[in-house]
Amino acid sequence: MCLRLLLLLALCSAGPAAAALTLSLRGSWRIRSGNGSLELPGKVPGCVHSALFQRRLIQDPYYRFNDLKYRWITLDNWTYSKNEIPFDISKWQQVNLVFEGIDTVANVLLNNVSVGKMDNMFRRYSFDITHVIKAVNFIELHFQSAVLYARNRSEAHTCYEVPPKCPPPVQKGECHVNFIRKEQCSFSWDWGPSFPTQGIWKDVRIEAYNICHLDYFTFSPVYDNNIQEWNLEIDSSFHVVSSKPVFGQAIVVIPELQTQRTYSIELKHGKRIVKLFVKINKNITVKTWWPHGHGNQTGYNMTVLFKLDGGLSFERSAKVYFRTVELIEEPIEKSPGLSFYFKINGLPIFLKGSNWIPADSFQDQVTPVLLRLLLRSVVDANMNTLRVWGGGIYEQDEFYELCDELGIMVWQDFMFACALYPTDGDFLNSVRAEVTYQIRRLKSHPSIITWSGNNENEAALMMNWYNVQPSDLPTYINDYVTLYVKNIRKIVLAEDPTRPFITSSPTNGAKSIAEGWVSENPYDTNFGDVHFYNYWNDCWNWKIFPKARFVSEYGYQSWPSFSTLEKVSSGEDWSYESKFSLHRQHHENGNFEMLQQAARHFRLPQSADPLRTFKDTLYLTQVMQAQCVKTETEFYRRSRSEIVDGKGQTMGALYWQLNDIWQAPSWSSLEYGGKWKMLHYFARNFFAPLLPVGFEDEDVFFIYGVSDLHSDCTAMLTVRVHTWSSLKPVCSETTKLFVMKAGESALLYKKPVPELLNCTKCTRQSCVITFYLSTGSQLLSPTNYHFLSSLKDAKGLQKANITAIISQQGDAFAFALETSAVAPFVWLDVGGIPGRFSDNGFLMTEKTRTVLFYPWKPTSKRKLEQSFHVTSLTSIY
Repeated sequence: MCLRLLLLLALCSAGPAAAALTLSLRGSWRIRSGNGSLELPGKVPGCVHSALFQRRLIQDPYYRFNDLKYRWITLDNWTYSKNEIPFDISKWQQVNLVFEGIDTVANVLLNNVSVGKMDNMFRRYSFDITHVIKAVNFIELHFQSAVLYARNRSEAHTCYEVPPKCPPPVQKGECHVNFIRKEQCSFSWDWGPSFPTQGIWKDVRIEAYNICHLDYFTFSPVYDNNIQEWNLEIDSSFHVVSSKPVFGQAIVVIPELQTQRTYSIELKHGKRIVKLFVKINKNITVKTWWPHGHGNQTGYNMTVLFKLDGGLSFERSAKVYFRTVELIEEPIEKSPGLSFYFKINGLPIFLKGSNWIPADSFQDQVTPVLLRLLLRSVVDANMNTLRVWGGGIYEQDEFYELCDELGIMVWQDFMFACALYPTDGDFLNSVRAEVTYQIRRLKSHPSIITWSGNNENEAALMMNWYNVQPSDLPTYINDYVTLYVKNIRKIVLAEDPTRPFITSSPTNGAKSIAEGWVSENPYDTNFGDVHFYNYWNDCWNWKIFPKARFVSEYGYQSWPSFSTLEKVSSGEDWSYESKFSLHRQHHENGNFEMLQQAARHFRLPQSADPLRTFKDTLYLTQVMQAQCVKTETEFYRRSRSEIVDGKGQTMGALYWQLNDIWQAPSWSSLEYGGKWKMLHYFARNFFAPLLPVGFEDEDVFFIYGVSDLHSDCTAMLTVRVHTWSSLKPVCSETTKLFVMKAGESALLYKKPVPELLNCTKCTRQSCVITFYLSTGSQLLSPTNYHFLSSLKDAKGLQKANITAIISQQGDAFAFALETSAVAPFVWLDVGGIPGRFSDNGFLMTEKTRTVLFYPWKPTSKRKLEQSFHVTSLTSIY
């Protein structure tokens, strides 16, 4: 053990003698329950739940009702310990014990001496252990149950109540989450379980050094509009333990930009920040970082070398990306209010994407491989933005590095959600340290385009979600302004003025500021962003949706596929009315609302086989969700260039939500583990860079063209009418060539529905419309469709016999499909084989079609043939 640890000693910098070392404490620790009755090995980074599962002391926490069964784990106070840690104490002036992330409340003892306390999951902690460390050491972390800690903090806050006390009963969660700086959804949410974990969830190490140490290094590219020049602002923090000043040089090199700058520096005793202002060689063209779909994600390798007295040196390498971001809030002609949109590198960009939640309740399960799979699915669906939602976590470094690489813009919330929060001194001190640390850690990433103070807390306060008495409202408003404006905003402006700061989401932006940081109606569609949910009205009716400036949350629930649910359930659970199905649904009346919405336009499954009915119902909820979100998103996209009755110029559509935290019904388009739901395949089409959008108003059919391209393009529109009973279109028309303007939406086609159907003996019930953009020979857009009636009223729709011949094509597999009849919502499924199709959930109006399957792990034609199952709408009746 001692030899292995000694091998982990890594020289960080060197001169005539070693100047610093890092001793990693990752790996195997011991974990002990509160009364000592249970002791086991556990990995760090990790948590107690994962350790218990890895030793088979508990089942999969996600299996059936285990979130309730294993509540005892959360309520216990666990201890982490590590023995026989060798250390040469004779060489070092300063020794620190560093925790990159502790979850969440713990007291740290080194050799039975308390060296520090922690109560914030989102902070980095560094404790001075210079006078405590020995030649052989023993570390213990005494954790306190997050649930009990939060309850105690709430009870100690006696001056007034800070709501909400507890989540709704349907969530089966824990109370007082707003009193602890921990992943808020770990106490439960309306799409997730209650697993308030304990453990060392990030890196831990011992750092030792002489003379001085580089604590952190961060930078921000800044564009000078006046002289049209790029500069780089670099901040480096040193801890100087030498009593004498330390002199030296800082050398910044960016070879590809032919930029090299040298600066003289002097470091005096104590904590010192060195600020470097680097002018980029203006004779070299700087290539900017662009969001996905708008250009390349060009970055430049930079090295910063600090050469100090006595041969001491520190070197840091990083990738530098250059881009500007502006949030534009300005008057709009013929409309009250203000615009709300983002410019990247001076170009207005429509933000297309979704909202990100934690990818697992147990963060040690979120590997770089899983992150890449999930984020690759973002860009594969033509998205350019994710909002990192404020009830989860500030994501790991790999997340933001992948977003930089893939061109995914990040709307970054601070971790406050759906609650009011205390503002006592201890709480604010902890938040200030958290926010400062996270900004310094993350601000070098070009993917992050805005900081946002919280999720829905302005709305919660001003729409009185918690039944606050009018006489108490000023107190809560004061707390709100204290936390998000006087503290968080102040830190953001000081640490990172390169990005806009939004106080909340939703918010009225400039109007909220003018009203004292909280708006009387935070959902005003003439300002800022809105969140919108409506499960009661017909989602096929585009008139129920807000014609807002920016829509940062909206969506509908569905169930995951059977192959995903099967892993965490048993045969008795496979019914829509089972105890399991009810237990897994954390949104009040969610299961009923899904069927109610589906029944508006589809017949519900009618099989005599209960298991078949369950599987068909899962499928139908995905059909309903995909069609609802398609209708809503297309409405937002076509609203980007128009003002109707003072409303419009929508410049963002981020549906709720991208991913799942466990296997359950939710608003997600990716199931737990990454399998694409039908909605995600639809998103690939409704977020396409060039798209025709069809809709009706007063018995007139309209088609808008929507372009996210940077340049105008010439296209023609083809509109076809099909009967449900025939695989051949009954009539077709193609427009003359026209110019689609860059970055705009415009009306392309308008015809009364009776006139459109005049070309044949069609009725609304017997026909469907498809349409696409092309150059004639080349398809420019997905083929879109418009239903003229509910499909439960469709006439002539036949049961389709769909077959597939599978063949391997390189790393992919081709599915050559053939159908006997027109088939809506054709769903290709290969069970638990990980991968995605090139298209799925589509309307098949032609006899044959080839779809590719891209496996995420090695598989074979034989395995795919054995697992393959195809469903379409008529096969569930």
